[in-house]
Amino acid sequence: MAARAVFDGFYGGKRVLITGHTGFKGGWLALWLHRLGALVHGYALAPPTDPSLFLEANIGAVLASDARADLADLDRIKSVLNAVEPEIIFHLAAQPLVRASYLDPLGTLAANVMGTAHVLEAVRGCGSVRAVVLITTDKVYENHECPYRYREADPLGGRDPYSASKAAAEIVAASYRESFFTGERGHTARVATARAGNVIGGGDWASERLTPDCLIAFAANKPVRLRFPKSVRPWQHVLEPLAGYLELGRRLACPEGSRFARAWNFGPDASGDATVGEVAEGVARLWGNGARVECACSSEDPDEAGLLRLDSTAARTEFGWKPRWSLEQALTLTVAWYKAWKNGTDMAGFSLDQVSAYEAVGYQ
Repeated sequence: MAARAVFDGFYGGKRVLITGHTGFKGGWLALWLHRLGALVHGYALAPPTDPSLFLEANIGAVLASDARADLADLDRIKSVLNAVEPEIIFHLAAQPLVRASYLDPLGTLAANVMGTAHVLEAVRGCGSVRAVVLITTDKVYENHECPYRYREADPLGGRDPYSASKAAAEIVAASYRESFFTGERGHTARVATARAGNVIGGGDWASERLTPDCLIAFAANKPVRLRFPKSVRPWQHVLEPLAGYLELGRRLACPEGSRFARAWNFGPDASGDATVGEVAEGVARLWGNGARVECACSSEDPDEAGLLRLDSTAARTEFGWKPRWSLEQALTLTVAWYKAWKNGTDMAGFSLDQVSAYEAVGYQ
């Protein structure tokens, strides 16, 4: 199917701003939006890792503009929005790591809470914006570590600074939506938040994340050492939630978009729930070459949730989003990406081939 027929051709010619486009999810989103015919603009700091998806897949080549700046700089955000005049904004820029939040809790709160507030404040002064999708996390919920699947209306919480910062960002988003983006007495843009599970895919080199840790270790012929092998997470390929974000952005910008201006879960079905150990063993099996997994549990490790699951019924029933790839397919595609990169393949083309494969499954 032609790329521009996906999402009913909505993104063709649209001006779209992505914050955090130099990161893992933001880079994949920029590639996909460009494939859909959008004029993609970016606002972010330099790529957070070396190597990075941004450089290895030549994301810069698909951008109409690339602003390198901090979310703390409200005047710069306002200036960029006024220059770009975006119609759709996807806000992904954040401090995204739980363990890093223990090392720098104030920096995490500043980036994730005030960063979100600054984006929304800048939107208030930019009349071109029709839709804003703010990306948070599945960790915003008050997690009781039980088999229950969390729904969008469940209480927010956050034992670690990262989770707390994202829960606070949800509250900021809800406050701005009700105070300033009502349509009748405020800005007409529709604001929604999106909560996804643990994403995997090619081009992620962040430290303290499972698949990068596995693949970096295996490439060096070393075992990967797991801190919490029994922890259960909702795993999905990065393109799964991105498809949800894109559909949500389209719905928000439509005439009836106000009914979509709220929080949404984008998580895998039950088959995507797996322990850290099961996922690591799967990556080792697909990598081959004697890849090994070891346990490195320590009482000195910062606390992390042992069980977390999402209920994405709302997205399934209200606009037809659902997972397209199984966990095994997601792992296979992820390992294939890193093997291709290791062999010197053109990773922009390889990544777009995976996007095309996803579109073919999801919209046939």
